[in-house]
Amino acid sequence: MVSGSKRVSSSLSPEEIRAAAETHNELGPAYRDAVVESFLDKVGREIDARVDARLAQQQAAQPSARDRRGHSGSPMALAIVSMALGIPISAIAVAAGTHPAGFMGLLVVWIAITAINIAYNVSYANRPQQPPDRR
Repeated sequence: MVSGSKRVSSSLSPEEIRAAAETHNELGPAYRDAVVESFLDKVGREIDARVDARLAQQQAAQPSARDRRGHSGSPMALAIVSMALGIPISAIAVAAGTHPAGFMGLLVVWIAITAINIAYNVSYANRPQQPPDRR
């Protein structure tokens, strides 16, 4: 298979494919499934290796989006968006009235919003700070 100008070598040779096909034909029904499963497993590993190699090649060639921007957003922006979405969702949950799902829904919504904000703030605080890009 060709990737750009560089050829990716395959660990599946034509001889291996022919041997698997011949083995499949020679063995009885009890072993045929095992031969097919083994061959498909090997093909799957080969595909995974090729995808991993291409992803590594792409990541090495392009700086990440976070590197280009400096960081992926501020905690204040997340807090504002959380409030903007949390208030209408709370109104919907409260509209259920005294039904237990109303209170439980309200509780679940705000616990989720709180957990998301805390997790983001912790990850934001642990990021290495980069000076702004001055282009």
